Amino acid sequence: MKITYLILITMFTFGNSSCQAQTKKKMENKNPLMCDPQSGICEIPTNQTSSTDSSFLKANEKPVKIIYYTDPICSSCWGIEPQLRKLKLEYGNNIEIEYRMGGLLPDWNYNSGEISKPSDVAHHWDEVSVYYDMPIDGNVWLEDPLSSSYPPSIAFKAAQIQDNEKAILFLREIREMVFLQKKNITKWEHLEMAAKKVGLDIVKFKTDYEGKAKELFKEDLEFGKELGVRGFPTILFTDTTGNKEIVYGSKLYETYENTLLKLFPTASKTTSDKTWSFIFSKYNSLTAKEFSVITGTPRNESEKHLVDLSTQGKLEKQTTKNGAIWTLKKTNQ
Repeated sequence: MKITYLILITMFTFGNSSCQAQTKKKMENKNPLMCDPQSGICEIPTNQTSSTDSSFLKANEKPVKIIYYTDPICSSCWGIEPQLRKLKLEYGNNIEIEYRMGGLLPDWNYNSGEISKPSDVAHHWDEVSVYYDMPIDGNVWLEDPLSSSYPPSIAFKAAQIQDNEKAILFLREIREMVFLQKKNITKWEHLEMAAKKVGLDIVKFKTDYEGKAKELFKEDLEFGKELGVRGFPTILFTDTTGNKEIVYGSKLYETYENTLLKLFPTASKTTSDKTWSFIFSKYNSLTAKEFSVITGTPRNESEKHLVDLSTQGKLEKQTTKNGAIWTLKKTNQ
């Protein structure tokens, strides 16, 4: 995988800060968004001191609070969906997760290195799809490229105003749209469609999208600066006494689990039902990698099982050039 292609989707910048590559081999910094594929994140140099003595440390409703800095078009964030979904299932009684938007792509008003225009990202997305074993079709950058990640980020904040759980479902919907369906999620028609699907009040959603949500998005950007967030994904854990742990980038499930247990050793792990019907009752759509990680089933066996279920008419399969995703048929819900 070419390092110069690993841009954009695994990090974000605040203001005009530039990113410096953190690779095993020292390379000339031709691209401000260069990153290290092994770490799963792009880092930006900063002189800011992390200041987590703010609302991040307000009283937790549960033993451990998690702030998750992400972006709708962050491919590494799409890559950790299996781990996060499993963490929610196994430790949902012990954690509360607060989603924050960081603003990955303000616009394309820069020209640096090999990533200077949307079409340069297409090949990267195809490569990272293989790397994370999650279906991504990079052709959206050739067919209907996004000009910014700000509109879908603001839309998420608008959804969050109404209902946090529906907002998380909304984020999943627009990610599937851009990663699998090649839809430009900066367009209102797609944002509206996703909002309707998850049951949001569309009139309020549009009003908030055009108003209050913009301010909330700005607050997320500023709060990210205060926390010293350097890239995507960044996951910050804190307990009720203010002890903190941070996980940068895409990691194995055990990394997130061990971080949680470090702060809260007595966390109760829920031994959930591993049957396909139970998993799909919790998550309407799943990739083979997600099903494998959540159930602990070998990857090849997971895909075969999902294919068999779709053949039996219990699941619907959507195939892309870089993998598939399965959804529960409405008649079986």
